[in-house]
Amino acid sequence: AEGLRGRVTMANQLSDRQDVVSHARTLSSMSGVGSELNDESGKPIWKNRVDSWKEKKNEKKASVKKAAAKAQVPPVEEQIMEEKDLTDAYEPLSRIIPISKNKLTPYRAVIIMRLVVLGLFFHYRITNPVDSAFGLWLTSVICEIWFGFSWILDQFPKWCPVNRETYVDRLIARYGDGEDSGLAPVDFFVSTVDPLKEPPLITANTVLSILAVDYPVEKISCYVSDDGAAMLTFESLAETAEFARRWVPFCKKFSIEPRTPEFYFSQKIDYLKDKIHPSFVKERRAMKRDYEEFKVRINALVAKAQKTPEEGWVMQDGTPWPGNNSRDHPGMIQVFLGETGARDYDGNELPRLVYVSREKRPGYQHHKKAGAMNALVRVSAVLTNAPYILNLDCDHYVNNSKAVREAMCFMMDPSVGRDVCYVQFPQRFDGIDRSDRYANRNVVFFDVNMKGLDGIQGPVYVGTGCCFYRQALYGYGPPSLPALPKSSACSFCCCCCPKKKVEKTEKEMHRDSRREDLESAIFNLREIDSKCTNYVE
Repeated sequence: AEGLRGRVTMANQLSDRQDVVSHARTLSSMSGVGSELNDESGKPIWKNRVDSWKEKKNEKKASVKKAAAKAQVPPVEEQIMEEKDLTDAYEPLSRIIPISKNKLTPYRAVIIMRLVVLGLFFHYRITNPVDSAFGLWLTSVICEIWFGFSWILDQFPKWCPVNRETYVDRLIARYGDGEDSGLAPVDFFVSTVDPLKEPPLITANTVLSILAVDYPVEKISCYVSDDGAAMLTFESLAETAEFARRWVPFCKKFSIEPRTPEFYFSQKIDYLKDKIHPSFVKERRAMKRDYEEFKVRINALVAKAQKTPEEGWVMQDGTPWPGNNSRDHPGMIQVFLGETGARDYDGNELPRLVYVSREKRPGYQHHKKAGAMNALVRVSAVLTNAPYILNLDCDHYVNNSKAVREAMCFMMDPSVGRDVCYVQFPQRFDGIDRSDRYANRNVVFFDVNMKGLDGIQGPVYVGTGCCFYRQALYGYGPPSLPALPKSSACSFCCCCCPKKKVEKTEKEMHRDSRREDLESAIFNLREIDSKCTNYVE
């Protein structure tokens, strides 16, 4: 009420001032010449000036009101959504979902019942020995106890299985999405050996599913390890890099799932479902035709590689292929995409694609998968050095394009990320009958045993489909604890002299030495960089 009164008072004062000003202007105009009092239409000139002044003033007020309306507080719903996004950004990126007791209680009851029956069986076997065949009885009892103990160890991890749920929307709200996002880079490792046993077309599909993942392009790098140094793998990877220029933008434009062309085009589903873009049918047919041509080129390379020339394979420039002897050849690295400036057909940047074949020399047993992975760790440390590594076999493609974001919900969570060494993905297999009569889906292992181990401490690494924290893979030297000062004779007589604070000094020395060990990694990137520069020179 007081504000309204003040406004009314100010308005009265302004109107009084305007009357005074207009009255003064009238008096002054009357003292002038008659031709200046009126315009051509006969209206007083001063009145026209006052009207124009009022119009300008009203326009200014209207512009001020519009600016204030734009800058005003957003509606309640928008404000609630913004507050929700801010709260989601600071909430955990994943959570544990315990399995309901209605499902666990019967299973636990069966385990307890089996333990009781097993205990009664062992009691009977031990209290009733067979004197006529004591050695055979003793051997059978020991074996039964060993099998029973291993069965108990297998049941304990299943006692408390857990499920985990991730929140990709919170990850995006916290770190953003697109070119300026704060998501961490990821290096993909794909390992292959013999292209005649591991078809290059399957390896190409795996690489294409990696290049088309739903993740910032500049933060994805794919390294293909060819441990057989085959020219067929090299040429098929070159064809794959060329086909990726069409396939990657097609997947991202229409949100294709799965992003592996072989399995996507073989699906017997209505591909027009949820695809309302008018040009989708035309582009899909063109893409399928391009993929068929790509398959023809890859199969032609495979047919050509069936018979190796006597003089060995020769490259286009006439030089012999360095990997003609798979047991004795230098290291080979070729960057197909990324740093070479190759872009897709829409002009967008593509992820990095690097071919790597580690050095082989006779007399050394270095033909295992672990050694190939170690070589990829060293090469990627020099080229990209992403903090996270995801390794795949050549026949395991990425079935979910958002799988990397799911892993980052654990790795980049500030509350649990520093304690996570790796995230193991389950494996799913295609081409298996619905009844799964041969148990090739590994349902018991991935959906029961692995979740039970996750409830205790964490699942085991199964060799593929695992996202590692790079720092956890780097080796550290053995702990070199400093020589502690020897205790003097005064330390035994507590009554004679006061006890010195030796324990605190020991803890500090152990802690400092441990910190030095953690900081001195075997794979020192500075040393690697200096060696590479020396080789280039």
